[in-house]
Amino acid sequence: MKKLLFSILFVFAFSLFTFSQVTVFPSNWWVGMKHNKVQLLIKTNENIGFSQANFLGTKASGIKVEKVTKLENLKYLLVDISRKYLALDVTIAASCKVGTARINVGKEVVNFELKPRRANRGKDFAQGVTSEDFIYLLMPERFSNGDKTNDRIAGMLDQSLDRDSMYLRHGGDLQGVTNHLDYLQNLGVTTLWMTPVLENNQPNRTEHGYAFTNHYSIEPRFGGANAYKKLSDELHKRGMKLIQDAVYNHIGDKHILFTDAPAKDWFHQWPKFTQTSYKDQPIFDPYSSAKDRKVTQDGWFTEQMPDWNQNNPYVANFLIQHAIWSVEEFGIDGWRIDTYLYNDLEFMNNCNKAITDEYPKMTMFGETWVHGVPSQAYYTENISNTKFKSNLQGATDFQTLFYGIQPALNEKFGWTEGVNKLYTTLAFDYLYKDPNRNCIMLDNHDLPRSFTSFGEDVAKMKMAFAWLFTCRGIPQTYYGSEVLMKGGTNPDGWVRLDFPGGWEGDKKNAFTGEGLTPDEKMMQDYYKTLANFRKKSSAIKTGKMMQYVPQDGLYVYFRYDEKQTIMCVMNTAEKDKEVSFENYDERTKGFTKATDIVNKTTHQNKFTIPAKTMWVLELGK
Repeated sequence: MKKLLFSILFVFAFSLFTFSQVTVFPSNWWVGMKHNKVQLLIKTNENIGFSQANFLGTKASGIKVEKVTKLENLKYLLVDISRKYLALDVTIAASCKVGTARINVGKEVVNFELKPRRANRGKDFAQGVTSEDFIYLLMPERFSNGDKTNDRIAGMLDQSLDRDSMYLRHGGDLQGVTNHLDYLQNLGVTTLWMTPVLENNQPNRTEHGYAFTNHYSIEPRFGGANAYKKLSDELHKRGMKLIQDAVYNHIGDKHILFTDAPAKDWFHQWPKFTQTSYKDQPIFDPYSSAKDRKVTQDGWFTEQMPDWNQNNPYVANFLIQHAIWSVEEFGIDGWRIDTYLYNDLEFMNNCNKAITDEYPKMTMFGETWVHGVPSQAYYTENISNTKFKSNLQGATDFQTLFYGIQPALNEKFGWTEGVNKLYTTLAFDYLYKDPNRNCIMLDNHDLPRSFTSFGEDVAKMKMAFAWLFTCRGIPQTYYGSEVLMKGGTNPDGWVRLDFPGGWEGDKKNAFTGEGLTPDEKMMQDYYKTLANFRKKSSAIKTGKMMQYVPQDGLYVYFRYDEKQTIMCVMNTAEKDKEVSFENYDERTKGFTKATDIVNKTTHQNKFTIPAKTMWVLELGK
């Protein structure tokens, strides 16, 4: 029986993009992986007589079927008892060679490939993303249209194409991103993070990408797998990195494994639709009820986004294997993990470990949209004495945004107000095992654009960028911030508008500078100067940080190592402030001057900084 099903394994491995009667997840694997015990999920689309399978032979020897499990499809059980899923646990021996199995099932001959691993393993991918990097976040659908032929794909549910609507598709794609990698690299970007690129074959609102409908298909309207591989390769040729946006918590309700589920318990079921409470506290609250914890983690994100049951071992295997498959197939360097706290946290620990076991340098940070540093730290590697210990390396640092830079620039100074909030928030860094792994930001695809948050005040925006590029952690900016794109989240489409110049005929082009206002061009140059200075600054990338208690709106902190000392002076007050080295002699001792890294102006050990200004100064003797 096992021998027969081993043959069937290769039948079901036929390409996901054909009209085959069978499908396999994952679609292929590699020889020489540490993760060599693979669980293959086999889906049949019609009644298939397994006795028809005829094994024709393979070069891929060294594969052993350890276990076969029938997963009854409850949706069709009473109608068609032969329509079912199978889970095959297989071991790929270290001696297994690269090869292809050819299997005859009825009239079909299909291939299943065991591939060689990527060349230069550990050098050109799976490098990890650290504080030495600078991340640029973009939405492929809204960045640039590089290939008009994939604007619409026949058979997909959403056939919209209208740039005048913020909710319909605009035609941006992966080729458009590849076309402008020189622009990103010249800006100082080292790492690209895109909103999800997996297939989203939903009927509407497909521009954001967070409702997967097939894990093993790259969005065809983005150019598919070949365009994604090309982008990854082009990034690595430039010495740049690629972050993939992982969504483990939910999928789109048109996903093949939801519309025709292997079993009912693959998703969290409720008597009636129950949405997550979006409350993180029940997860760690010592007094919380089981009911509240269940609603937080098992409630659906929206009615269109079914919630995976990650306690089901087959679901867990499916998600973990897909993560490893993605790294190897597309050359991923790091993970951003969506809606982290709504996942089963033990599952997330297992998933994170599986990835780093295979790729030791791989890094990941999770979206922890919570309020308060203790809440955020709970979901990361921390020093807290709690029953659950997370192995998530870092978080999207909403705390330094909401309770840090935003009040620092928008509130008047006070004992606990204004820039004191930024100082206090950073003081809580003792809770993290390594706060430098947190991803700091001014905005993203779910938040009001930073220029809007700062009241479209150019001076504040300059201060915000100066802070972002010098604070601890991994800086991340959102596409278009460098040219002062604006927009609020009511509705959210306003923060997801097209990048100027990404489409033929755009009157404003941020790639070339054509049509930019003086303020937009100035900000783009300022941003570029800061980012490229950071790229070469050992003190900022890997050095230590020391901050001083703010005084009447004046906040001073240092980034330093044995080679370099950077003095960051932020004046949030409405009047000029005098700054003297003697007030910061722990870090300024032995230095006599400070050079502005933007305009190269040199200041002596006592100087005056204008109101609403931040200077980044390199100290010298």
